[in-house]
Amino acid sequence: MPIRKFKPTSPGRRGATGYTFEELTTKTPEKSLTKSRPRKAGRNNQGKISVRHRGGGAKRRLRDIDFKRDKTGIPGKIATIEYDPNRSARICLVNYADGAKRYIIWPAGVQVGETVMSGPDAEIKPGNALPLRNIPSGTIIHNIEMHIGKGAQIVRSAGGSAQMLGRDEDYATIRLPSGEVRRVHADCMATIGQVGNSEHSQIKLGRAGRSRLMGRRPTVRGTVMNPVDHPHGGGEGKAPIGLPGPKSPWGKPTLGKRTRRRKDTNKYIVRRRYQT
Repeated sequence: MPIRKFKPTSPGRRGATGYTFEELTTKTPEKSLTKSRPRKAGRNNQGKISVRHRGGGAKRRLRDIDFKRDKTGIPGKIATIEYDPNRSARICLVNYADGAKRYIIWPAGVQVGETVMSGPDAEIKPGNALPLRNIPSGTIIHNIEMHIGKGAQIVRSAGGSAQMLGRDEDYATIRLPSGEVRRVHADCMATIGQVGNSEHSQIKLGRAGRSRLMGRRPTVRGTVMNPVDHPHGGGEGKAPIGLPGPKSPWGKPTLGKRTRRRKDTNKYIVRRRYQT
């Protein structure tokens, strides 16, 4: 899918790029698979900001994505390839033989009219979902479950792919896009192929307005604040932060401080994404 370059008719257009959307087959989503998306603007149930730099943005409707792929043994035909404003990947509508309709993440190379299937007996081809124990070593996969029956949780964004390395008893070893090698239960489901829209990382917004349309509000650097507002603030002129390392507005270390809480899953990590 090529990237569209805009003519430099204004400073904001100069250098900006966008999608051609030529892979999409319809602009209208399946109404039965969409629902309203309430706006929270980073606020919690008390109305207080719990996530900064959120707010505004264009209206969106949530698409109900089938991450479980539990239509075992029932063939489905790809009906449409659509845009989803809630994620970087494209989605496609699958019409199953029993009359059901579901959205799935669009695998790269899958075209309208092709048939996909899920289950241990499914063919090894892009778009089909199988348990990890039925996937050969070296296969490129995405939409991987972390817990049996919970639905895909990792490798879901545009262009993402992991590689099946092998199996050991009840666990499969996979290499994630970050380089981490992890063991996942062999009964967890995964989809064959790579997630489509791999050119997503090459998009340049070009102007602040496009960021606001995505619901992102401006970010102010701590170095230009006062000391009362941020640990990096204060000083005469363009002063350094005056600290051994950068900190968050609340004085917590950032940029390199490891904050991972799930220590109980360390036993499933074969090789971490960073060298220690």
